[in-house]
Amino acid sequence: MSGAAGLFVTSLLAATLLPVSSEAVLAYLAAADGADAALLIAIATVGNTLGAVVNWALGRWCLHFRDRRWFPVKDAALTKATAWVERRGLWVLLLAWVPVVGDPLTFAAGVLRVRILPFTALVAAGKGARYVVVFAAARWAVAG
Repeated sequence: MSGAAGLFVTSLLAATLLPVSSEAVLAYLAAADGADAALLIAIATVGNTLGAVVNWALGRWCLHFRDRRWFPVKDAALTKATAWVERRGLWVLLLAWVPVVGDPLTFAAGVLRVRILPFTALVAAGKGARYVVVFAAARWAVAG
């Protein structure tokens, strides 16, 4: 698997409830000579945003399974995330990249039936900004 493909898969999986670090993969690739910042940031952002869309779809269509042991979001986290989105509005989705709270936020957006286009735009903006910072920090660490 190429570095770009690995970054995409890792970014997608990292946006689900799996404990995967796409930031580490991006930082590793950013440290390489000749790394294309725009391409790597775009790949990571698209992959991570698609993973968030998976969470949104789960919230939208799988809520009737919430009492099952295997269900990916616990009731307390779902209740808290749903209340957060309802109280603060759609702009809170800019924080979908934040560890621990981001995944329940995207799931809660599905439960609340947030429209997919605003959801995707806000989530992608937040996740893209985070990857810009990760890439810049990795390049700075290599140069310094």
